[in-house]
Amino acid sequence: MDALELLLNRHSAPRLTEPAPSGSVLDNIIKAGLRAPDHGTLTPWQFILIEGKGRERFGELLAAAAAERGEPEEAIERCLDAPLRAPLIIAVATRYHDHPKVPRLEQELSAGCAVMAMQMAAQAQGFNGIWRSGWFMFDEIVSKGLGLAEDDQLVGFLYLGTPVSEVRKIRELDPAAFVRSF
Repeated sequence: MDALELLLNRHSAPRLTEPAPSGSVLDNIIKAGLRAPDHGTLTPWQFILIEGKGRERFGELLAAAAAERGEPEEAIERCLDAPLRAPLIIAVATRYHDHPKVPRLEQELSAGCAVMAMQMAAQAQGFNGIWRSGWFMFDEIVSKGLGLAEDDQLVGFLYLGTPVSEVRKIRELDPAAFVRSF
């Protein structure tokens, strides 16, 4: 797929099944993430692969965090199943570095760019996924459970796999509605 065509037709695929990207395809996805903008060459990202039985452990971690927050029982139950919606999840977080010229926000944005690059790389190789977020990204139990340092910040969970169905046509946006001159 042509790079411009890929970017102009970017879409998420929320319904995913086996197979998940693996081998050289997964290596390409990770390498694409490593090409995110990186002011100061700080490499302010880290990627945590959640697959196989790890998805069940991740569901238990999410459920524990939800219970600690006082979420209703049905929400806690949904947490157990959430990671099973894709055969592979990549949790993406900053690996924060104190730096006088590269603030925390810029490092978080860099990690966010890594997520998009990885989704594009997956789509370019015949897979797809969806970038999920939510309160889990800011939960101390989830962060600690994933082995993050106190200064690190989750920026999202990239669910990857084979799309179950064709994605409906992407809505066209008028660039003029988003662009203005200064």
